[in-house]
Amino acid sequence: MKTTFAALTLSALAVTAQAETYELTMASSHPTVLPWVGQLSTLVVAETNTRLEAMGSEDRVEWTEAYGGSLYGFKDTLEAVGDGLTDAGWVGTLWEGSKMPLQNVTYFTPFVSDDLVGTLKIMNQLHRDLPELQAAWDDQNVVFLGASGVETYHLMTNFPVNSLADLQGRKILAPGPSANWIAHLGAVPVDGALPTYYNQIQTGVADGVVVILTGAFPNKHYEVAPYVTLVGIGAHMTGGLGINKDVWDGLSDDVRQVLTELGEEYTVVHAEEVMERYETFLAKLPEVGATVTELPEADIAAWAETLPNLAADWVAANEDDGAATVLSAYMDAVKAAGLNPRIDWSAR
Repeated sequence: MKTTFAALTLSALAVTAQAETYELTMASSHPTVLPWVGQLSTLVVAETNTRLEAMGSEDRVEWTEAYGGSLYGFKDTLEAVGDGLTDAGWVGTLWEGSKMPLQNVTYFTPFVSDDLVGTLKIMNQLHRDLPELQAAWDDQNVVFLGASGVETYHLMTNFPVNSLADLQGRKILAPGPSANWIAHLGAVPVDGALPTYYNQIQTGVADGVVVILTGAFPNKHYEVAPYVTLVGIGAHMTGGLGINKDVWDGLSDDVRQVLTELGEEYTVVHAEEVMERYETFLAKLPEVGATVTELPEADIAAWAETLPNLAADWVAANEDDGAATVLSAYMDAVKAAGLNPRIDWSAR
């Protein structure tokens, strides 16, 4: 009987000894008012220990949260996680064209789908299936847990847009890859960012912007660009939740399992929140004095059909990284999911 009691006592001590409490930091360059940041706190951080307890794990995570650029700026999100300035956080792949070009495939394949949830689910699956996508994160010492993104892009201008001809010679804010979406229309792409758009349009630097409504409405772009023309250029991946690989390797299997599951949920939950905001802001635009119209279907078709082969140029520029494989897999997944792309970029 003594032997049995001692064995049980040793067993209990062994279980206790195996339990770990990990002190981790979750951070972002952007504030929690943005869905892809807010859900880091309200879902991932808030649910970690609840999920661990539910699965019977003794492990726990003590999170420290640092959002709104308190640790680093928006241009340093990848390095901040990879170098260990934060243990985990949101990484903006959109700004990492040289280090993570393959993660920006959606920006070189416009007019594919306005379904943000569906698009991001596909990007998560491709990251699991394609070594080419995983390699970019591995090279930066980051483990990818779940994609984030924005809803479809539309036009906001200080002049009415009734047809594509109205864009001829107009200065339109379209930074980065989005400049390629409008240049062939005779518009003049102008560089900028969400915080600068209002002043640029107000001072005549630009006549309008290609923009997401979830960014434009809070920044009151409708005051200087009251003509909102719905086009539907497509939803896009802009980044994702990542965790430092050295930190990841030091976590228990239980914690890794919970964070993996929460990463998948993060993608869906924040995307659904983005779309809820989009619908709310779209409905409110007429109330704040904006004129909302839809670009005629014939013009949208012409816009899409006359685009240069942006995907082919992107593949050529990133051939050594496996861009052709990513493009083919992406378009196959889009079609398999029934998202009905307006353009099949793999067939151009």
